[in-house]
Amino acid sequence: MKRCVRIVLATLLVAFTASCGDPGEPRSLVPVVSAERPMPAGVDLSPEAPEGGAGEDCGDPTASLPPSGLATPAGSTMAEIKERGRLIAGVSQNTYLFGFRDPSTGELEGFDIDIAREVARALFGHPNQVQFKTVNVQERLTALEDGLVDIMVYAMTITCERREQVEFSSVYFEAGQRVLVRKGSGYTSLSDLGGKKVCAPKGSTSLANLVAADPKPEPVAVSDLADCLLLLQQRHVSAISTDDTVLAGMASQDPTIEVVGETFSSEPYGIGIPKDNKDMVRYVNAVLEDVRADSWREIYGRWLQPVLGPASPPSPTYQ
Repeated sequence: MKRCVRIVLATLLVAFTASCGDPGEPRSLVPVVSAERPMPAGVDLSPEAPEGGAGEDCGDPTASLPPSGLATPAGSTMAEIKERGRLIAGVSQNTYLFGFRDPSTGELEGFDIDIAREVARALFGHPNQVQFKTVNVQERLTALEDGLVDIMVYAMTITCERREQVEFSSVYFEAGQRVLVRKGSGYTSLSDLGGKKVCAPKGSTSLANLVAADPKPEPVAVSDLADCLLLLQQRHVSAISTDDTVLAGMASQDPTIEVVGETFSSEPYGIGIPKDNKDMVRYVNAVLEDVRADSWREIYGRWLQPVLGPASPPSPTYQ
């Protein structure tokens, strides 16, 4: 009897196995798609040229109001700032070497930060009597127009269009637009990048130059320049194009990328000042006269000379 039971059980097992068949590979009901690295928020893949390109010709946009000394008479913009007890300066916190936050201290540092401190030193006798307000590229003009800051020291190119909205100091730095690419890419200039994706900040002269380039690249616009670097590192774009000073800072942070080509634009930087505060323009220009004669080379040597080589302060032009 036991032998018969064993035969029956073995037969049933064989039949069950045969009916189920080979289970094979497990099946997934979820469709398989290629994974893409996420893009930063606010990336514009089809940007238009910044508005204002058809503004009136103002002659030489770098010609500023002549300085009138470092006095701060009662009722002046400077007197109001002194009464408040601090200068409020708009700056970048993501432009390495110009305006960036030191990760080890949390403090803002860079060429622009030191220039803003020189204005505070003139007003208060101490360079640290300044409140920094960090903004992105698109907020530079609106922060001045809305009176959120006294000055904007943020690698801002002086143009006729911008002068319709704000005042500018005399030129405190002269930059030029170039291209940043991955090493070994084969790209040597902007002309090699026709039809390729190239990143630039929204609302910048750099973006306007890309839109007008021939052969034309595919511009990609971002709110923050740090996002351009991320897009290049993740191969979403083939290059970044903006001021050589900014690109030098990026290249010094990442040994796999390099600045290539000659400069193809002139980018004179000025300190932005609210339109109604012309007395502040003259005051800041007086400060810059002293900076050019005294501390400019020291500030430049500390931040930019190691990557851009020796330079001299630009000569001012006055109306």
